[in-house]
Amino acid sequence: GTMKAELYPKLAPKTVENFLKLIEEKFFDGLIFHRVIKGFMIQGGGYNAQFDHKEAPSIKGEFAANGWVQNDLKHTRGVLSMARTSDPDSASSQFFVMHQDAPHLDAQYAGFGKLTDGFDVLDAIASTPTGNYGWYMQDVPTTPIVIESVEIISE
Repeated sequence: GTMKAELYPKLAPKTVENFLKLIEEKFFDGLIFHRVIKGFMIQGGGYNAQFDHKEAPSIKGEFAANGWVQNDLKHTRGVLSMARTSDPDSASSQFFVMHQDAPHLDAQYAGFGKLTDGFDVLDAIASTPTGNYGWYMQDVPTTPIVIESVEIISE
């Protein structure tokens, strides 16, 4: 299925710039949604179906807890946000799409866009059966959910 989103460069300019650059490089094509938690979010942008990790350079985290106060985007259903480690400046290519509202993430992660279409696809992915991949990765779809392509559409 297809999900469409709008991006918010005024709230997170470097994050949007990085995401668009990765799209232009076809970075995401063939990667998977590797972490799926129904009622929370779906995460992708870092691994292929064989769990080979694909890396990209890190960017500064554009969210309030990291000193970037102009990003006031709430983590509501359909919001796109950057995944990261405990290091606030560790976001690179992995992103997540909120399945349901998660206010505890507000100001802690760099939200940078929101779905405008494809909520049925989001729901279908969020409902897929999951399990563990080794000892270190949980909530992995038992059947890979592959990102065929990510495209920029100007309207």
